[in-house]
Amino acid sequence: MDRLKRACGAAGLKSLASRFLRQTQGNVAMMFAMALPLLLMITLGAIDIHQASKVKAQLQDALDAAALAAARSTFTDDVNINKVGLAALKANMPGYFDKEGDTASFVLIDNRRVEADAKVDVKVLVANVFLPPYGKLLDDYLPVGVSSEVVRASRNVEVALVLDITGSMSGSPLASLKEAAKDLVGLVVQEQQSPFTSRVALVPYSMGVNLGDYADSVRGPLKDTTAISAADWADASRSLSRVSSGVLTANSHGLKAGEYVWISGVSNASSGLNNRIHRVSSVTADTFQLDGFFGSGSRNTGSFRRCWSSDCRVWVTSAQHTLSTGDWVRISGVQGMSGLNAYFQATKISDDQFSVDLSGPGQSPYSRGGAVQCGYDGCRTRYYIGRDNSTLRELPSSTCVSERLWISRNSVGKLVPTDRTPLRTKERDDWVGRNYPHSNNRCLSNTLTPLSSQVETKNGVMGLNSLIDGYQAAGSTAGQIGIEWGWYAVSPNFNTVWPSASSANPYDTSKTLKAVVLMTDGEFNNPYCQGVISRDAPSNGSAGNASYQINCSAPNGSPFAQSVALCEGMKKENIVIYTVGFNLSTSTGGAGVDTAYEVMEQCATSKEHFFKPNQNTDLKEAFRAIGRDITRLRIAR
Repeated sequence: MDRLKRACGAAGLKSLASRFLRQTQGNVAMMFAMALPLLLMITLGAIDIHQASKVKAQLQDALDAAALAAARSTFTDDVNINKVGLAALKANMPGYFDKEGDTASFVLIDNRRVEADAKVDVKVLVANVFLPPYGKLLDDYLPVGVSSEVVRASRNVEVALVLDITGSMSGSPLASLKEAAKDLVGLVVQEQQSPFTSRVALVPYSMGVNLGDYADSVRGPLKDTTAISAADWADASRSLSRVSSGVLTANSHGLKAGEYVWISGVSNASSGLNNRIHRVSSVTADTFQLDGFFGSGSRNTGSFRRCWSSDCRVWVTSAQHTLSTGDWVRISGVQGMSGLNAYFQATKISDDQFSVDLSGPGQSPYSRGGAVQCGYDGCRTRYYIGRDNSTLRELPSSTCVSERLWISRNSVGKLVPTDRTPLRTKERDDWVGRNYPHSNNRCLSNTLTPLSSQVETKNGVMGLNSLIDGYQAAGSTAGQIGIEWGWYAVSPNFNTVWPSASSANPYDTSKTLKAVVLMTDGEFNNPYCQGVISRDAPSNGSAGNASYQINCSAPNGSPFAQSVALCEGMKKENIVIYTVGFNLSTSTGGAGVDTAYEVMEQCATSKEHFFKPNQNTDLKEAFRAIGRDITRLRIAR
């Protein structure tokens, strides 16, 4: 029995052992239990790593922005570059850079490149909460580092500010414009001018642009008076020995058929002989006959003078007078022949002589003195016929300029503006337009300032800001002339005009960014013809005294069409154009470009370059935005 029990017990143990060896379900549980801490560490640690990657991306964006801010600053030393960069970095990464372990540095290399590095420690949160022993394997923080490189604009910058300072800008608009312009100057002009320069030219305009001391260099020297050395109307008097049956005798008289003579002093002369101009009909060596005269007179009485013209008008001798037939002149200071001291329309005889519509017979003989002031476009004083087509007008010259006469044609024969060097040769006249203003629409007092990097006044030289502060609002609006000079201010073709420090760089976008900022608050109402506001201008007084408008049309077309053509010329030279229409009506008028709004819209390099501020604060922000865009930087990582 005991043996049987022992046998059964052994068999049971064997069966139990066999079943135990065949069972695998407990193995999985045990293996999972042993691997669980490691799996948790990997899984939850990945969450921390993901968080660190997210912070790294944020840090990269923040460092890029901070490096950009540091590069945009005017500082050239590492201390201030670092200060600006760190301030921007902290602003974009709140919660960092206030404890040990978070570091950042900004260094300026060769005054053109900002290199930035930053490192922060990202707190390991998940692993330490769930697996404190294992979290220590990852440390309490994960270090995250990034770098950035920003290149300061590696080009020179030349900007022309074309500013409307017409009468409508007086008061708060002009005050806001001054602040806006100075803000832009501060953004564009850098203190460090090496290895790249950043300069601004100022082109204030109203009824024109005032070139000041540069006027003679661009519109040519004005013609002053020329001295009179003689004035007469006929050859010296010759005596007559006989007048009989229409035949006049004077030995060796030298007359020719068809010439004109003045007869006087013949005693007992037949009617119609004395004190008249006669045409010589036939001649012999010693006699001559007159058209329509067949009478007689006393012997050895009377005389004749051969007239220099058919009407015996006065001829004036004035060396190199430069007059053309039809030009108006003013003669003054003549002694003897005092009838010459008046205004006349000249007829050119030669380079040294001209005649005037003054009958010579009856004039007292010229004794001495006198001067001729020409009146054509290019003279010191302008004489012309007004828009009423009858009244002679007189206007003084100025250092302001008007529209340049277009003489170049494009491939389809259309006249187009150019920025050719201003000069005059035998072949062509490339001077810019003169300007003869009326007293109620005077030449503006503020002059053009060529490219300059001097922001503040020093050593007795006015800085850009002081010049802007001195602007005074007055006059009507010749926006096309302002635009023209915005181009010329950054054109290398005008370098012969300016001081060397203000010379523009060649057209080369890889080396120099050229930009023109055009600003206006109203319609362009001053077209010009031959230096005077033309009859195309409004007659309601908005363009000055209408009675002093000249009786001819602007040869270059309307101010609006001219403006767009000038902008097209600039764009061909890759000049960036920003336009600011302050409080402009959005009306587009009739067909074609005939409003300032359309000019500003079409002149802008793109829609994004056209600003339409309506308030003084908007005007300032528009100029700041332009300044920031001009100084935009390219980023390299």
